[in-house]
Amino acid sequence: MSPALRVFPLSRLALGIAVGMGVSGLAHAEVEIVNDEVASAVETEENTIRIVQVASSLEHPWSVAWLPDGRMLVTERPGNLYLIDDDEVTQVGNLPKIDTDEDQLTAPEGGNQGGLLDIAVHPDYEENGWIYFTYSSPGDDDSVMGDEEYGTGTALSRARLSDDGSELVDVEPIYAQVPRTAPGRHYGSRIVFPGDGSVMFSIGDRGIRYPSQDLTDPGGSILRLHEDGGAHEDNPFVNMEPGNLRPEIFSFGHRNNQGLALHPETGVLWATDHGPSGGGDQVYQVEAGNNHGWPQVSFGTEYDTDEFIGIGQEAPGVVPPVHWWDYTVAPSGMAFYTGEEIPGWQGNLFVGSLYAEQLHRLVLNGDSVEHEEILLEEDGVGRIRDVRQGPDGLLYFLTDEEDGGLYRLEPDA
Repeated sequence: MSPALRVFPLSRLALGIAVGMGVSGLAHAEVEIVNDEVASAVETEENTIRIVQVASSLEHPWSVAWLPDGRMLVTERPGNLYLIDDDEVTQVGNLPKIDTDEDQLTAPEGGNQGGLLDIAVHPDYEENGWIYFTYSSPGDDDSVMGDEEYGTGTALSRARLSDDGSELVDVEPIYAQVPRTAPGRHYGSRIVFPGDGSVMFSIGDRGIRYPSQDLTDPGGSILRLHEDGGAHEDNPFVNMEPGNLRPEIFSFGHRNNQGLALHPETGVLWATDHGPSGGGDQVYQVEAGNNHGWPQVSFGTEYDTDEFIGIGQEAPGVVPPVHWWDYTVAPSGMAFYTGEEIPGWQGNLFVGSLYAEQLHRLVLNGDSVEHEEILLEEDGVGRIRDVRQGPDGLLYFLTDEEDGGLYRLEPDA
């Protein structure tokens, strides 16, 4: 949902801003566990809820995940990772080098969208201890524009926590996007584990559109890998002529997926996707080989001219969305609700909105959306970046602000 990208050479100054060891170098207030009720008697169609702020002073938080013992991991886009154990917060060190280019000369208008992004706990964590995370990875600082290693790209790594939780150990790079592009925007990225020994994650089109329809480029795609790296052999473009198609691609034609979730009953992957200006944000189901159309098919317009993008809203071979908005939502994290705490929400899909600062409850009927309720519309909590169901059966969300927070929705008895 950004203005047009201004492309500048990648300076050594900018690369010097890239962070490692989980420290951004920018001072901000320490993360606090507050557990404060910020709103009560909030009426929804199914029940009355209250909003509880769990943690405050998070700097542009991006993702939250739970370990089997109930501890939480929270990422901040500036390159910080926190382990939350009840009221104790530990900053986790030894992250790989992460590009968080905020330099005025090299970042796009509106700032860089890169940094530390999603985090996901392996389903068999108690046996293997693996934690997976995505981030914007800097290329070779000796490269120049036109080189594959110039710029930045989305990367996936995995690691384990040290015994005291203070740092990552056994850090393993799993995948790095090549070719990279100028730093800036549309990195994606969310991670899911389908349960078949693979890991899936999204990469945005990096703001330059054409990779989304180019099967020799991973940009604008959802990738499926083995959990320890390498393309899954059942992917749709493995060994397909002309021979240079990227075998890691599972689906393509995406703009910038920042929400992925597996349906709890069917196991089908669902995704949110950012449209351009004037609407066109989408929710859709993703299956192997799907082409979701971008930029040939779009429901949105150019930022500067308001002209519709592409050849129309449908085309042969393009999988249509399950749901789309005719105004700007900027959908990010999403979660299917399966908890017992609010029975009327069971089976519903919840989507966080960055631009509209809302939580959207989508009531599904098979493969279609039959009803939408907008939550938190009047509560002013901020840009909702991530939405998760916690192990307690309650919904949690993160607000992507300079002073962001982690919140929980509870029934208001």
